[in-house]
Amino acid sequence: MSELDSIDLKMLRILQREGRIATTDLADQVGLSATPCARRLKRLEDDGYIRGYRAVLDPKRVGCGLQAFINIRLGDHAEKTVAAFQSALLRRQDVVAVYAITGSSDFLIHVMAADLDALSEFTTRTLLRMPGIRDTQSSIVLSVLKAETAVPLA
Repeated sequence: MSELDSIDLKMLRILQREGRIATTDLADQVGLSATPCARRLKRLEDDGYIRGYRAVLDPKRVGCGLQAFINIRLGDHAEKTVAAFQSALLRRQDVVAVYAITGSSDFLIHVMAADLDALSEFTTRTLLRMPGIRDTQSSIVLSVLKAETAVPLA
């Protein structure tokens, strides 16, 4: 994997704000001609710095009016238990992020649901029946003050 120079970093900053920017416009903004800019962009993609391009949706507008973060503690950490739990979580579309964490919990998950009834259904009929769960603690999001997807670059 190659090192990032100042032009690469500038390209990444621009792409995080404006993923659909035309290569020619990107080239203009970073001070390159289109062909070298396109080569750099391809290298950034091939080297894994850019994992993909996607639209950022408004959760409420698409029917996910409730978000929650749920701390999960497993009853044991046997490889089979952890693997079964992780596999069950990763299949869930309403679980939009899963983090293995330190502290009093083992995992933190971010769930998006239509409403409180849907979250309750997920928690009682799905989450609490997943393998290995000892206990959970849910925090419902009241409002989103900041939700950046951009990675802070030096």
